[in-house]
Amino acid sequence: MQAYEALAAVYDTLNGEVDYEKIATFYEKCFEQANQKPQLVLDLGCGTGKMTALLAARGYDMIGIDGSADMLSRAFERKYTCEGGERMLFLQQDMRSFELYGTVGAVVSTLDCINYLTNEGDLARCFALVHNYLDPDGIFLFDVNTPYKFETVFADNAYILEDEHCYCGWQNDYDRESGLCHFYLSVFEQTKSGTYRRTDEEQTERVYTRQALTAALTRAGFGDIAFYADTDFSAPDDESERWFVKAICKK
Repeated sequence: MQAYEALAAVYDTLNGEVDYEKIATFYEKCFEQANQKPQLVLDLGCGTGKMTALLAARGYDMIGIDGSADMLSRAFERKYTCEGGERMLFLQQDMRSFELYGTVGAVVSTLDCINYLTNEGDLARCFALVHNYLDPDGIFLFDVNTPYKFETVFADNAYILEDEHCYCGWQNDYDRESGLCHFYLSVFEQTKSGTYRRTDEEQTERVYTRQALTAALTRAGFGDIAFYADTDFSAPDDESERWFVKAICKK
């Protein structure tokens, strides 16, 4: 999986407009709809641990898994400075081969982590492991960037993301035949001396159709699969940029 060396330090800043609280509330509403009260929740691809911390503060025991040591170092900092830190356990593991000591009541994966499963068989391996470590009737919640977003928002466009202390130049290269979008990032982060340090990084995501995700989930043993356009449970349309996906573990 990709390492996020350049982005780890500025990841939360560059995602400052993401309403994590709203997503956490959506997760809890999904738990309620499924008549589930999970005590132990896995945050798959937890990154800097922002969602992990929010759910821990709401009373859940949390396991956060991520493949990036740089991202997890930020998560560990959060663990010791936020409410519910004692409820959080972080593990450096790959989404395609992770291991737990037992099962969990729910698995969540926030901000298109699933799109980072780019190689053949990655999606099947990840979903099979999620199913294996979920309790019967446990719930799996994740979101993905849609084909529409790959085609129109990512495409071959370039973007500038900036904050008071950091700047990120972002060039996309989307190959419609392979379904892969390469992101070429240059991050300029202000140092204590006032100068800026540049770090370059390449990230890659794969586009997944609704049919492909449904088929992979079904093969892994999930049922009651639902797609939403937003955290308000609205139905997706042809111009939805993100799908929020809910699936129930059938044993």
